Amino acid sequence: MNTAAKLSAYGAALALVAGGGWATGTAVGPFSGQAEVHGGEEAAHGDVHGGTVAEAANHQPGGLASAADGYTLTPADTTLTPGATTKFTFEITGPDGAAVTAYDVEHEKRMHFIVVRRDTAGYQHLHPELGADGTWTVPVTVADAGSYRAFADFTPSGGEGQTLGVDLVAPGVFQPVEHRESRVADVGGYRVRLDGDLVPGRSSRLTATVAEGGRDVTDLQPYLGAYGHLVALRGGDLGYLHVHPDGAPGDGRTSAGPAATFFAEVPSAGTYRLFLDFRHGDVVRTAEFTVTTGEGDQP
Repeated sequence: MNTAAKLSAYGAALALVAGGGWATGTAVGPFSGQAEVHGGEEAAHGDVHGGTVAEAANHQPGGLASAADGYTLTPADTTLTPGATTKFTFEITGPDGAAVTAYDVEHEKRMHFIVVRRDTAGYQHLHPELGADGTWTVPVTVADAGSYRAFADFTPSGGEGQTLGVDLVAPGVFQPVEHRESRVADVGGYRVRLDGDLVPGRSSRLTATVAEGGRDVTDLQPYLGAYGHLVALRGGDLGYLHVHPDGAPGDGRTSAGPAATFFAEVPSAGTYRLFLDFRHGDVVRTAEFTVTTGEGDQP
């Protein structure tokens, strides 16, 4: 374990255990098997919605390790400063040991970078800028101290999609947040309701319905080529799943709200934290849900 990881474990272990046992480390999970496998450019949204992104053949979630399939996520520093903006830099090295400089565009970006505290507070979906030498740069601001997890979701040019993860630390004392089962989220004057069950090992239909001031929103705006983006994090190890809605803007059949339907497949029973990004009034908002798997009624 490197020095930053040791400091993270020392400073946050007691609080994390008290807050429900959120795991630390970069490659530990409650299951056997291998961990698997979106800068400022705009491009056509060419992929198909309706399934998980960056999943390996064994359907295990990504982001449980900092290296997989010959690719490694290497940050220049693993320390963040609470209440301040950190110029965070990292690179992805490939099977040849060199920094990767060519990436495919997925969901209108070449890199999707998720930062969240290990108790799943402070979720952020960011898009770094790529330098000519393969260095990614993104400003990261965390409000509070704690142990954080960062996920790099990307596709090397001509390769398969990857999700790599790394632990970060923001020094200081913090109180973990407990998340109870929640299917309704209030954010910025909007209320979002999530219907449907997560059923382990099979495709699960989830529907998010957006309202503002008690009225259904029927003019959602595309965000990264879709009417909504959903990230699921498994409780305990923060196994990462990224799903997108059925249909796409402009396809002649998908309405701009109030509902967005998703099909997600989770690999195991348990509690998942779900984060829905949606855009309306030229502002991107994030609705958060806590869902426990069940038997459900799936087609």
